[in-house]
Amino acid sequence: MARSAWWLLALGLLGCLNARAASPVWAVRGAHNTVYLAGSIHLLRATDAALPSALASAYADSARLVMEIDLGALDAQEMAHTLLTHGALPEGTTLRGALGAARYQRVRAAAATLGLPVTALEHETPWMVGLQLTELEYLHLGFDPAQGVEQQLLQRALADHKPTAGLEQLADELAVFDTLSAREQARFLDMVVADLADADSDTEAVLRAWRSGDAVQLAALLAREYRSFPTLYQALVTGRNRRWLPEIEQLLAHEENCLVVVGALHLVGAGGLLQLLRSDGHPARQLN
Repeated sequence: MARSAWWLLALGLLGCLNARAASPVWAVRGAHNTVYLAGSIHLLRATDAALPSALASAYADSARLVMEIDLGALDAQEMAHTLLTHGALPEGTTLRGALGAARYQRVRAAAATLGLPVTALEHETPWMVGLQLTELEYLHLGFDPAQGVEQQLLQRALADHKPTAGLEQLADELAVFDTLSAREQARFLDMVVADLADADSDTEAVLRAWRSGDAVQLAALLAREYRSFPTLYQALVTGRNRRWLPEIEQLLAHEENCLVVVGALHLVGAGGLLQLLRSDGHPARQLN
C-alpha cells in the first residue's frame, strides 16, 4: 500500500490562482527567523501539479523542510513492518467477522468497483481497508502521490542537499487509529464507502479553496465530514496538532528559516495550528 492513503484523511485534496489571490502559506516570525507554514495537498493531478508561487518562494527562503513525517528518511522494509503491525486484525479474526454480513457486502461491492478483491482485505482492520479504498479511488481519478506537495518539495530538497525532518514518526501517525474502538473503525469505513461516489466533485471544491488560500472555505469543506464524528476528528487532527505545537514553537527559536508542510486541515479552523500558535502569542501572516 502506498503512503498516500492515510494522508487523505487529514487534508483534503486544482483551480486557477488569480493575481490578487492569497496562498496556502503563512509566515510566523520568531526572534531571529521565519517559520513558514504551508497547507499541503498530498496528491495532485500531473496536469495541474504546479505549486503555488508563494510555496515555492517559502521553500527557497528556508534552510530546512519539515513534514508530518520525514519522507526522506523512510525505509521501505520498516514501513511495511509498521503497516502490518498496526493494520492487521488479531489472529483468528476476519474482516467479515469484524463488520457483519450487511456491512461486509457493501465493502465488497465498493472494492470490486475499484478492481480490488475483498479477499485481499480479509485480514486487515476496517480503518486500513478504508484507507486503501480511498487511495484507490483517488488513483482512479488521476491523482498521483508523486505529484503531491510533499513529494515535489522532497525531490527539490534532495537535489539541493537541504535537510529534512518530521513532526512525528510513521508509527505515531498510524497509531491514532488504534485509539478508535471497533465500532468507530466500522463507522469510519462506512463513511469512506458512502463518500466514494462524490470524491471527484468534493475534491475539486477543496482544491479551489486550497490554491486561493481561502482558509474559511477550506475549513468548512474539510471539516464537514468530521462534524458528526468528533472522535475521529480529535484523533486525526486536533490531537496531533497539539502534539506538533511544541515542535513548531521550537523551530521559532532557531536562527534559520524553516518550511513546515502539513495536511491543509491541520492549519485551519478550530484547533488548527494557526489558531493554536496565535493563542500562544505567535500570529501568522498569510502570504500572497
